[in-house]
Amino acid sequence: MISGLIAACMLTLVGATPASAATWTLMHHPGHEQRVCLWPNTSWHGTYLHAPFQGVWTTDIDLSMRNLPPGSYSNGGLMQGPGSSVDGTSAVAAVHVEIVGAPAGEYIAEIWADDGTETQSIPVIITFSENC
Repeated sequence: MISGLIAACMLTLVGATPASAATWTLMHHPGHEQRVCLWPNTSWHGTYLHAPFQGVWTTDIDLSMRNLPPGSYSNGGLMQGPGSSVDGTSAVAAVHVEIVGAPAGEYIAEIWADDGTETQSIPVIITFSENC
């Protein structure tokens, strides 16, 4: 009897989807990458970018940015878990960013999201141009 219960429990554990399996997706919003355009050598302090999610998440998802222009940085953000957005809409978190001025040009930065098991990212195009 006990061995049967143990076997049944083991089958349940082996066949179950791990609680940490990602069933969420970091999305482009609203359907395309975010773009930021600044005049050359102009900084943008204390702003936030969107981090839209669809799906189901069971834990907090940490957010940050990488590949920013030199001297720029992000204090990150958080999509609190558990949460879900499964009806075709997006749940949106905010990611802090400080953009330091740079010469004319384009940078492809990324917002990344990490739930401790999976990391996903989306591009953010940062352009320094007089034609914003």
